[in-house]
Amino acid sequence: MLDDTQRQKLKRALENVNSLPAMPVIAQKLLALPLDTDKGETQLIQLIGQDPQISARIIGLSNSPMMGLARKINVVNDAVMVLGLTKVKSVAIGIASMSNFSKLPPGSHFDPHNLWLHSMATAIIMRSIAKSMPRNLRPDEDQIFLVGLLHDIGFMALHHVDPVASNEVHRQLQLQAGRPVLEVEKETLGVTHCHIGMLLAKNWNLSPDITTVLGNHHPPYADKAMAQNPLVGLLNLTEKLAPDFGIVEHTGQAVTDQDWQNLGIPLSDTGEIVDLVHELVLQVAQQGGTL
Repeated sequence: MLDDTQRQKLKRALENVNSLPAMPVIAQKLLALPLDTDKGETQLIQLIGQDPQISARIIGLSNSPMMGLARKINVVNDAVMVLGLTKVKSVAIGIASMSNFSKLPPGSHFDPHNLWLHSMATAIIMRSIAKSMPRNLRPDEDQIFLVGLLHDIGFMALHHVDPVASNEVHRQLQLQAGRPVLEVEKETLGVTHCHIGMLLAKNWNLSPDITTVLGNHHPPYADKAMAQNPLVGLLNLTEKLAPDFGIVEHTGQAVTDQDWQNLGIPLSDTGEIVDLVHELVLQVAQQGGTL
């Protein structure tokens, strides 16, 4: 647990926007790209091609069984063709936004790669669940993928601002894996990764919808926010179904019939969806080294 001095230090750092990580330049450029022109598509491919890490991960995602493609993808141009511009853009922004981690000390309880796998699994599961939602309630797929990838970016920001506090909260989450994540965070830090993520989203001028999801995707805040923003309900359900993959982030609540009904999903479909979620988690775990 952090003592009072450490908590005050963290609080002051979070109140100073200059202490928060800046949005990487490539992520800024990607966000600004219009995809409704040939020029925008060309610039997207060029930007991704300039970053080996982003290129490799997008190609790895394209070749994963989760995407269900019949042929081998070797270059970014082909990945764009089969995944689509908006999805590739969202994945590239997510990768770029989570790439600036300082070197971790040996024995660290926080693993950025595990956070990335958790975020990728969340995005893929959200996309799959959304297919069962009525069209009038279903969020745009590019928003779904971007929210899934960025929803826990507060953990990244915490590591940037205070690596000692970051390591301690992940240690406590692992020790108290059955407790709700927000309870453990408030007790350990006095602040949650949701609040930190919301501060970062505002600092990066992300859209209000995405900012709301980042700040309110866990109970009890999700219960109110999901009425105005289906992305909150979709993410909340996803994390109840797969709470501890990659990182420990237990919600403290079981899935209810109301969770499905909030998304307009018939209860008769839920068994098949739950089985699919378990399969997707297994696939992400198996593909972890290439994602």
